[in-house]
Amino acid sequence: MADYPLPKFHFAVTAENLEGSFTEVSGLDVETEPLEYRAGDMPQFSKIKMAGMQKYSNITMKRGTFKGVDSFYQWWNSAVKQADKTQYQRLVTITLKDESGNDTVVWKATNAFPLKVQSTDLKADGNEIAVESIELAHEGLTIEFK
Repeated sequence: MADYPLPKFHFAVTAENLEGSFTEVSGLDVETEPLEYRAGDMPQFSKIKMAGMQKYSNITMKRGTFKGVDSFYQWWNSAVKQADKTQYQRLVTITLKDESGNDTVVWKATNAFPLKVQSTDLKADGNEIAVESIELAHEGLTIEFK
């Protein structure tokens, strides 16, 4: 079997009470903020750098709009109205699969909650499908390689 990069079009998203398949997922990145420090008696005239806090991007997921499926709006609406954040925070799992359908890379966003729900744009002379999106904030992203 030849070694080659994985295709990015075969993936699955799972989260409690989110219906449907997704066409696009973005924002699966983590960044470490550098801390810079220099003591007054250091012989070097430069700062040292250390690893600081992790920073996670928001995750954006897109899918086709279906009649009678409004789980994006329901989740966002519950997040706006709930005082107890545990009622709307969810574990969101994104899994990249190989050609045989086996899991290869798994991203897990902990305590994810919706920041923004965007409905499709409408265009009288267009012939595209209706696509909606949801933007999620989360408290951490773990990556597992299978």
